[in-house]
Amino acid sequence: MAARIRIPPSDAEVAAQDLQASFAAAPRAAVDRTLAMAMVESSSAPLLLIGGDLAVIAASRSFCNVFQIDPASIDGRRLSGVGSGEWDVPQLAQLLRITASGQAEVDAYEMDLERDGVPSRRLVLNARKLDYDGAVVRLLVAVTDVTDVRANDRLKDALIREKAILLQELQHRVANSLQIIASVLMQSARVVQSDETRGHLYDAHHRILSVASVQRQLAVSSLSNVELRPYLRDLCQSIGASMIRDRAKISLEVSIDDSATSPEASVSIGLIVTELVINALKHAFPGLRQGKIVVTYRTHSTGWTLSVSDNGVGMPTDPDLGKPGLGTGIVTALAQQLGASVATVDADPGTLVSIALIETDRKAGPAPL
Repeated sequence: MAARIRIPPSDAEVAAQDLQASFAAAPRAAVDRTLAMAMVESSSAPLLLIGGDLAVIAASRSFCNVFQIDPASIDGRRLSGVGSGEWDVPQLAQLLRITASGQAEVDAYEMDLERDGVPSRRLVLNARKLDYDGAVVRLLVAVTDVTDVRANDRLKDALIREKAILLQELQHRVANSLQIIASVLMQSARVVQSDETRGHLYDAHHRILSVASVQRQLAVSSLSNVELRPYLRDLCQSIGASMIRDRAKISLEVSIDDSATSPEASVSIGLIVTELVINALKHAFPGLRQGKIVVTYRTHSTGWTLSVSDNGVGMPTDPDLGKPGLGTGIVTALAQQLGASVATVDADPGTLVSIALIETDRKAGPAPL
């Protein structure tokens, strides 16, 4: 029969056994508190474990390093006495007491930490009550320094404002330059001998004036969405002032809902309205006929519809006269940019041109909101 040899445990094994025995003998709550303190102290984030009386039980090394506090001086001290008293913030203390009572939690509380000889820091604090021992109140406080983030946000906002100002200035300059070009074209139209050339110059003059009107409208708008009602109303007033000689015979009405759109989309919509209104004024009322042009914009559950209608002579029956011109090509191209479709019908009397965007088309391009 083989003899059994007993090997004595090593010192490390004895220590581990003693630690295990002490944990087994200790109350569960005490073990939990020990683990919680160890976790806080070893955390790489600035953390505080404080009691219901706002005395510091444990602080992470990160907290002490970031805020230049001696770890040996913080345990057992009330939060108001940490450091040189810079944490003595009555509002923060009140919020922590409410959190300790279980009535609320400190969620993203912001404060400025003021210390002598050190630049002010902007902090965000979050506090939670720990539920592991009903008889003992413990709060876990996480501190985040957002000073650099806030500074970057302010710089970004300043750059955006500066960009907006420069953009508005550029739009003003462009509008003024277009106005000058339109004046030069008008002067040229008055002196040329060819009726055809004069007509082309007048067309160019009207188009440039409309683009200038669009630029002026955008110049007074912010980077946010453009309200279509005042935008298209002012645009049509500008077109009417330059092209309608007798307002007693021809009227230009605007019926727009409360829609708004992005600055980019508003440019395309404005140019479409310009081309369609100019086309109606040129062709719908020959021989000084009386009539009316109506510009309408509506949003609906499936998208939006823009239309320009007149009660003039209607669509030409001569195929040669009905060939698409420059204005038609411009409208089609702009509608494609918006992801919309163009339809022209006989309104009996007059003509109706509609540009519609439906829900399935919205992915094709920018659209009003």
